[in-house]
Amino acid sequence: MDYRKESLKKHGEWRGKIEVACRVEVDSREKLSLAYTPGVAEPCLAISADKEKSFELTRRWNTVPVITDGTAVLGLGDIGPEAGMPVMEGMCALFKAFGGVDAIPLCIRSKDTEEIIRTIELLAGSFGGINLEDIAAPRCFEIERRLKEELDIPVFHDDQHGTAVVTAAALINALKLVGKRKEDIRIVINGAGAAGIAIAKFLLKMEVGDIVLCDRQGILCAGDRQLRDAKAEIALITNRGRQTGLLADAMKGADVFIGVSGPNCVTKEMVRSMNRGAIVFACANPTPEISREEAFEGGAAIVGTGSSEKPNQINNVLVFPGLFRGALDVRATDINFEMMYAASEAIASCVKEEELSSGYILPYAYDRSAHMAVAAAVAAAARRTGVAKL
Repeated sequence: MDYRKESLKKHGEWRGKIEVACRVEVDSREKLSLAYTPGVAEPCLAISADKEKSFELTRRWNTVPVITDGTAVLGLGDIGPEAGMPVMEGMCALFKAFGGVDAIPLCIRSKDTEEIIRTIELLAGSFGGINLEDIAAPRCFEIERRLKEELDIPVFHDDQHGTAVVTAAALINALKLVGKRKEDIRIVINGAGAAGIAIAKFLLKMEVGDIVLCDRQGILCAGDRQLRDAKAEIALITNRGRQTGLLADAMKGADVFIGVSGPNCVTKEMVRSMNRGAIVFACANPTPEISREEAFEGGAAIVGTGSSEKPNQINNVLVFPGLFRGALDVRATDINFEMMYAASEAIASCVKEEELSSGYILPYAYDRSAHMAVAAAVAAAARRTGVAKL
């Protein structure tokens, strides 16, 4: 199937992937009076007296916006908020299908950091949590940081942390297969944007051996005066050997390659220069850094991609529905590292050790039991770390 052509046809037929459904009947005077005026005045007054009641008397407890400014949409780049709507609607459909979460696409016509933050702050009282999506770096870092500081509901930037969580889950199982310990490995991440930096920080908290990040100019190294902001910050805690050079230099002797960058930037020779039992996660969409076939020809032991057409799809759809389900169920005020790592372990555990193989290191995205496992693990971690209200 030509998925791109068929998808355009289907979107024309669907005219939207989500809709609002009424949860109550309003087909009589009594029912209308209960759902709306005059009866609705009573819950309004209750919430006016105690805003926390909004979680009990409205659908706020189960509603999340999927918010973008359209500047970093799914491998397409800065295509604008309206053009980002199909992706945001798709995410909302996945929230509902796999997590039972009501999600609403909100595409903001602004690239101004302060304007975006203020817009979200003004809307936050309608939601149980905030999901940020497809906002370009470095603006996305500041938006998330400020919102986490200022809001009392969980804020999650899916491109950063959803990608980090599922990558960690894939790594946990891949390391079991190749017989290596996370403390002993060296990882190369190509792509020093939102996803690459978040993955690096997450894996460092997991206490992996060492990580080297690369961007278009090559290896990020502390002391490089050309580095700014987030790249300069991440360079201080990665690349302990202060290696310099290009991506090809970084990959020599590496155990793991993680690509969140662009197409065809890795060759078979570069994979061949890695250590025995090399793990290659080439996740650029729609065209990966190296094809699965070429990575294996280069000697990779395990290959993952971002494509649903290939084995080992490393996709954050395994993360955000269950993660928000768990956070909303306990009315969490934050989504912290412990909750996200619990999600990684839950995803990894959904593939039994006797089932693990080079072509099966993650559960399938449509495996509902995996999403429920994530929800349960996240809720338990929220309670354990003191950010749950229920």
